[in-house]
Amino acid sequence: MSSTSQKVAIVTGASGGIGAAVSERLAKDGFTVVVNYVGNAAGAEALVRKIDAAGGRATTAQADVSDAAAFVRMFDAAEAAFGGVDVLVNSGGIMKLSPIGETDDALFDQQVAVNLKGVFNGLREAARRLRNGGRIVSFSSSVVGLYQPTYGVYAATKAGVEAMTHILSKELRGRDITVNAIAPGPVATKLFLDGKPKEAIEGAAKASPLGRLGEPDDIARAVSFLVGPDGGWINGQILRANGGVI
Repeated sequence: MSSTSQKVAIVTGASGGIGAAVSERLAKDGFTVVVNYVGNAAGAEALVRKIDAAGGRATTAQADVSDAAAFVRMFDAAEAAFGGVDVLVNSGGIMKLSPIGETDDALFDQQVAVNLKGVFNGLREAARRLRNGGRIVSFSSSVVGLYQPTYGVYAATKAGVEAMTHILSKELRGRDITVNAIAPGPVATKLFLDGKPKEAIEGAAKASPLGRLGEPDDIARAVSFLVGPDGGWINGQILRANGGVI
């Protein structure tokens, strides 16, 4: 992609955390950004106002990524408004931790529905409708490799994302579309921090040789690289953006 002008990016789970940082960065890079949210309309609308105030272009799109029909409608709306879609960033996700032996069906089903089926819904629609020369970036996690206790179901969903990433990159041969995933380590977002004792958070920060938690902007920079002109030769890869945790 030689220029991001007139390029359109859909970012899922973008009303806060990493998704919001990615949306801001891509808008700064020149993309028109579709800010997807599920329930946090106020957060998504505030982000769009912030992007607009900085000279960018963005719009909100409500859709539950686990609902395939909702994902289709989001692509429909983006195509109607902007003529097409060039980038999909699958950043929507949930994290509920539990030992496998104590995990109930509801927790399992919910994580699979959002983290695995939600990404599948995005990959399938992007494979069908992304303009040639486009980019797809999904989110795995460095827990795939760390494999800590209580992360069993969450890590399983992310391992599935990695497998689909490798395979779709090969299935899109001939369309100049790259398909990659980013596997963050601990990042200082609500998703990671909520419910964790102070000691656990401090331990996660110390686990990195760089001695800190990641910040959303650290991850947004990696997405910017993969979807921008310098990332065109990176395809079918999992980029561990974690400060050296693993």
